[in-house]
Amino acid sequence: MAKSDIEIAQEATMLPITEVAKKAGLEPEQLELYGNYKAKVDIHAFKDEPMKGKLILVTAINPTPAGEGKTTTSVGLQDALCKLGKKSMLCLREPSLGPVFGIKGGAAGGGYSQVVPMEDINLHFTGDFHAIENANNLCAAMLDNHIKQGNELGIDPRRIVWKRAMDMNDRQLRNIVDGLGGVANGTPREDGFDITVASEVMAVFCLATDLMDLKARLGRMVIAYTYDRKPVTVHDIHAEGAMTALLKDAIKPNLVQTLENNPAFVHGGPFANIAHGCNSVEATTTALKLADYVVTEAGFGADLGAEKFLDIKSRMAGLHPNAVVLVATVRALKYNGGVPKADLGQENLEAVKAGLPNLIQHVGNMKDVYGLPVVVAINEFPTDTEAELKLVEEECHKIGVNVALSQVWAKGGEGGLDLAREVVRLCDEPNDFHFAYDLDQSIKAKLNDIATKIYHADGVDYTSKAEKQIKQLEDLGFGGLPICVAKTQYSFTDDQHKLGAPRDFRITVRNVKVSAGAGFIVALTGDIMTMPGLPKVPAAEKIDVTSEGKIVGLF
Repeated sequence: MAKSDIEIAQEATMLPITEVAKKAGLEPEQLELYGNYKAKVDIHAFKDEPMKGKLILVTAINPTPAGEGKTTTSVGLQDALCKLGKKSMLCLREPSLGPVFGIKGGAAGGGYSQVVPMEDINLHFTGDFHAIENANNLCAAMLDNHIKQGNELGIDPRRIVWKRAMDMNDRQLRNIVDGLGGVANGTPREDGFDITVASEVMAVFCLATDLMDLKARLGRMVIAYTYDRKPVTVHDIHAEGAMTALLKDAIKPNLVQTLENNPAFVHGGPFANIAHGCNSVEATTTALKLADYVVTEAGFGADLGAEKFLDIKSRMAGLHPNAVVLVATVRALKYNGGVPKADLGQENLEAVKAGLPNLIQHVGNMKDVYGLPVVVAINEFPTDTEAELKLVEEECHKIGVNVALSQVWAKGGEGGLDLAREVVRLCDEPNDFHFAYDLDQSIKAKLNDIATKIYHADGVDYTSKAEKQIKQLEDLGFGGLPICVAKTQYSFTDDQHKLGAPRDFRITVRNVKVSAGAGFIVALTGDIMTMPGLPKVPAAEKIDVTSEGKIVGLF
């Protein structure tokens, strides 16, 4: 019987984090230890250092229940690059407790390509998310207190846009009424919770370049509107200083290691279907100063995470990616080709061929829209047949892209050497990286570019509410910001049931809001929610602790 991810991780021999730090070029005095195997890194020493490394973005086709293994591929690629003698670093997001206890699982990789200690990383880790949650809720408390204590700013309680946050899937908290119980207990109003990873504080945290930039971004966040519809910011209620104090340690990147004892930053964790879906700028830029090759991952499919990594994070942080790894599985291609999950283990060349347009469209977007070189990584499963793998390779060659078979789940870095060699080759080639849209376009023009160029939609429709919101935001001077589309991760469309590479569809934007601190406009489509719920059988039911304190059932 195959070992579970947690069994493999618990059998691993970890090096003291001080030794892993040496591989990354870090000195002991630059570390703040969290036990023997985790550390925060004081990055002040690198503030003025240039970014010298090559940046590799790992993304994927649209996710399916079959699983694509994007994080596993990222970890295995890091280990493979190190096996080739390259000085490399890995940058990943921290997992959210909501999916860990819900259905999606953790974010530490799998098999023999994991970051460890995986139990810590998937649970409380170094407390970053708790700090982000508390900073968010401090703002909420100060906002309601301002109203209770006389409302000097004239805040309209019906136009409060700031929600409380909790890092758990709890649909019961999506829409609530609070402030009940009389005058002493505040002002009754409709309220709600976002999951912490969907909060603007998380987005700000991951896009900030240093502590003072973090404070300035927090201060710019719009939390409400006055009776005469003027925006009210965190700075207006004097909350950014205290919020920054709660985050001053959290903003330092977390250093851990792979199963092969290579260095990895795991820091920040915004959702890619709601927020921008990338690890922190602090971690990525520090890694680029320390290493020659930096592997990073963007959440969900390339239409979400990669688009936002390129159009938002790279634009803001001055990053220039050198290569893109697009992860796919034969199983997921068959699923996109109409095969039920139960039958994905059977050879079906027609289904692979029917599902390939999804992969090819993602490849084309990276190559043609962004001007970046791409390699397709086929994450191998035991049920893959030689004929199926050959078909994928042939179709990719037709569009000028190489394919590497990734065996990193079973073999670790050794199973990713072919992929690593192709990545190194691509990184040595010049590229013509550019964005999908220009910032000086209108909000609607930018949305249209994303919809038509990336999703291949015919255009965008807007609800009357969204039309009014766009006009208000442009009148307030927010029109020049990039766009962060909140959309289902399962499809290029805003309908999760339309698989493959659909045509003849339009995207409907139902709500538009500004994340002024993060520095982008959020456009919500479909039925996307900022507070998920638990499934019928939550993963939490299988997680337990032995009498010795050993965690079991965690993947």
